[in-house]
Amino acid sequence: MPDTLAPRAFWLRDNCPCAECRDPRSGQKLFQITDLPEDLTIAASTEADGALELLWSDGHRSRYPADFLPSPAGPADSAAGPTDDRRTEHGKRLWQAADFAAGIPEADWSAYQADPAERAAVLRAVQRFGFAVLRGVPAEPGRVLAVAETFGFVRRTNYGELFDVRVEPNPNNLAFTSAAIAPHTDNPYRDPVPTLQLLHCLENAAEGGDSALVDGFRAAALLRAEAPADFALLTRTPVPFVFRDRDTELRADRPLIDTDPRGRIREVRFNNRSIERIELPEAELAPFYAAYRRFAEITLRPELQLAFRLGPGDCVVFDNTRLLHARTAFAQQGARHLQGCYADLDGLNSTLAVLDRRAAALDLLQELFEGEGAAEYLGERVTQAEHMLQAAALAQRAGAADELVAAALLHDVGHFTGVVTGRQLMQGQDNRHSDTGADWLAQWFGPAVTEPIRLHVAAKRYLCTVEPAYRAALSEASEYTLQVQGGPFTAAQAADFAALPGAADAVAVRRWDDAAKDPELDVPGFAAYRPLLAALMAR
Repeated sequence: MPDTLAPRAFWLRDNCPCAECRDPRSGQKLFQITDLPEDLTIAASTEADGALELLWSDGHRSRYPADFLPSPAGPADSAAGPTDDRRTEHGKRLWQAADFAAGIPEADWSAYQADPAERAAVLRAVQRFGFAVLRGVPAEPGRVLAVAETFGFVRRTNYGELFDVRVEPNPNNLAFTSAAIAPHTDNPYRDPVPTLQLLHCLENAAEGGDSALVDGFRAAALLRAEAPADFALLTRTPVPFVFRDRDTELRADRPLIDTDPRGRIREVRFNNRSIERIELPEAELAPFYAAYRRFAEITLRPELQLAFRLGPGDCVVFDNTRLLHARTAFAQQGARHLQGCYADLDGLNSTLAVLDRRAAALDLLQELFEGEGAAEYLGERVTQAEHMLQAAALAQRAGAADELVAAALLHDVGHFTGVVTGRQLMQGQDNRHSDTGADWLAQWFGPAVTEPIRLHVAAKRYLCTVEPAYRAALSEASEYTLQVQGGPFTAAQAADFAALPGAADAVAVRRWDDAAKDPELDVPGFAAYRPLLAALMAR
């Protein structure tokens, strides 16, 4: 046993990936750490097929991929480090205004809705830079809620599900006046604070009322570099943030700059309007106010303020725990109306992770088509990929639903995702590729796609029973695989198959499968189906 494994014994067993230790569907652990023997040791270790296999002192066996073990030095402290939740400065790109001289992160609303890659780019900009602007969002009341729901859930506050930023006759917040608002974060008196804010412009014909953003993490990093003692003081001094009106009493005592256990900037709360009387020992008051003032002065530096004007249809999404937002004063006689709502970063991060996972799945599928798919197809005159692409094209020409087009396209992926390959099928060993492919694809697609794939071999056996002419038209290779896969159904088996809910769809896929063997047929490549597959993954 390698000496490096013994110190990792409990870590390895705690992370055993087998089905006895983790639920295959959710990945959640099926045991408690206290369920493991206190004297647990590694009894034996072997390496086979690029994997590490361990036998434990309690008789359990674990198998780990070759790249499973982390570096003995521990994880790298980087933006993508496994111990970094991407909420800290190390998961961000800190900026000043000049960094966006070529343009700010933005996208057209219709493209954002239609294209998962465009949506991912916008969400990644919010994650990395702290903001992005969507253009062309219909300037309709309440539409900001629909924007938030594309990546998460609306956070309801004392301001309601959404709020109007306009001049109000009896405002309970300076935001609802025409006054200039200095750089600040919203709701610092909440715990937890809403981590995302959206502002959607419905109208902006007023003189003034321009918007600005400041990277609070950049400002805090500058304070740390220029005045380390002031930075340290602001990270350890709780500040009482308070909001009161007739119906509300909110308070959160948090520092202006919050750091994680490694000292990395993780959150900024900065709102002079909401700071209650600070109670500190007399000897600490002057140093605190000096540090507070220095930080405020940094946030006001012109080079840090990214100024822009929101026009009707513009919706800015920004990180309320990182970015400070501001506006200039505006003339009351000019109409200026924004609507806003709050959401949370965990929803955005989740949506982005799923979009990335789906994009990676599409890349993997495309690699299969271009790699293993380029091999011969069970003795036919087309390759495996050509066969599946032809099946999809035939389904589209027949006006089939998107789910059936996808099923036709992917019906044979089980030939190269299972333990037994298509080549072994031709050698007389049933690879059960319909079940293998359906189970593998179920990671991303619903039953409307996977079940016709699961049943398409059974559909062949069914058709051979109920349509004698069907069997007579099978190619030599298809007749051979029919025998390997069990031969025609009996009459009883055929009746049972016909009664299945997905039988008709499976038969349709089967017929396109049988016809998709024309070496002269010119059909679109896999890339043409990526938007369709991406849309089905989102259903």
